[in-house]
Amino acid sequence: MRSILFSITIFYTLTSNAQNYLITFAGSGASSAVVTVKVENLMTGATVDLAGNDILHLTGTVGIYSIENKQSAELKIYPNPMIENSLMEVYPPVSGDAVITVFDITGKQLSQTQSYLEKSMQEFRLSGFKKGLYIINVRGDRYQISGRFLSAGQSNGTINIEKVSNNIQPTDLKKFEIDSKGVKGTVNMVYTTGDRLKFTGVSGNYSTIMTDIPASDKTITFNFIACTDGDNNNYPVVQIGTQTWMAKNLKTIKFNDGSSIPLVEGVSEWVGLTTPGYCWYNNNKVSYGDIYGALYNWYAVSTTTNGGKNVCPVGWHVPSDAEWKQLEIHLGMSQSDAEKIEWRGTNEGGKLKETGYDHWESPNTGADNSSGFTALPGGYRWSDGYFVGAGSYSLFWSDTEYNATFAWKRTLRNMYSGSYRYYNPKAGGFSVRCTK
Repeated sequence: MRSILFSITIFYTLTSNAQNYLITFAGSGASSAVVTVKVENLMTGATVDLAGNDILHLTGTVGIYSIENKQSAELKIYPNPMIENSLMEVYPPVSGDAVITVFDITGKQLSQTQSYLEKSMQEFRLSGFKKGLYIINVRGDRYQISGRFLSAGQSNGTINIEKVSNNIQPTDLKKFEIDSKGVKGTVNMVYTTGDRLKFTGVSGNYSTIMTDIPASDKTITFNFIACTDGDNNNYPVVQIGTQTWMAKNLKTIKFNDGSSIPLVEGVSEWVGLTTPGYCWYNNNKVSYGDIYGALYNWYAVSTTTNGGKNVCPVGWHVPSDAEWKQLEIHLGMSQSDAEKIEWRGTNEGGKLKETGYDHWESPNTGADNSSGFTALPGGYRWSDGYFVGAGSYSLFWSDTEYNATFAWKRTLRNMYSGSYRYYNPKAGGFSVRCTK
């Protein structure tokens, strides 16, 4: 009894960072199949890649080893101590039927189940255990494997031993195997309670981004939506509040009716232009186009001045000034701040910006990308024809005029966490994010 109480005491000093969550994936909308998933920890920058049928195993590194290290190499249970549930990995020496039995510390049998086990790592989910110390025994043909674990949860004692996977091969953090029948493993990712994860699900031409802070086992369901422009580029999408946005900058060189947008590279040709035009930053598509998208003047993005042609995919449009305000208010900006013509809010811009310094220059103030919008600093082309700010500025058009010469836009910057609302000459070249 003293050893049980000691183990429980140790457990309570460690549970603040210990967790063990299983995340599965599903699709809805334009596709019910999830082909691949990329998971990024927005707090640490760690990433893992999975097949759509894989199970993401989020696991902490604290509170596991004090008991697990005493188990045999053929049977592992983690997390150990258990909170609500644990995973048991069994490595049978031969294939065949096996009996799995659970005993309490006195030797009393509490549960028993039978399962066919392959000669490879097999995985079971254990749940429903009351607080206490338990022994689990796996007995097959010519072998017997045992282990012990501590439960400190509040379950009602209805023990459940559920087979999570069959014929699983060991995987590391970033590798997985798929055969003709599907997934052959789970994918582990170190996770601390409270970390926000960004999930990018892909199904053919469809790609959807979601962010979440997992606190239990769950299924992430991607709502796949068509977002293909007139140049046959496909874009990831993200839902933020009641709005659906492209999660990457527009890079089409055609309107969605298939007609071309004029490419305007020369400074003298760009200055004073009052018809649709686009360019690449520094006139360099190779270095900037695929990452940051194209830069468009306002005449290209406004259907009212370009003969009704739309640069956005069918069913999508360039957001109005009011729709930008709606986004900012959803992210926490006050109504009064949303109406101002200046840098506004606190960290609404940070919630839109991609994290880290792969694309943004330091200090990338406030960037947490909690919205999943993943704003990139594509810079801009000023109305005088010169390029400025790649790496430090994101400028996005709205389709709303300020007057005959100016239109509303939004600016995000590496030095600030807010969002800047102002009007600029329509001849400027800015990035575009479409909304549905």
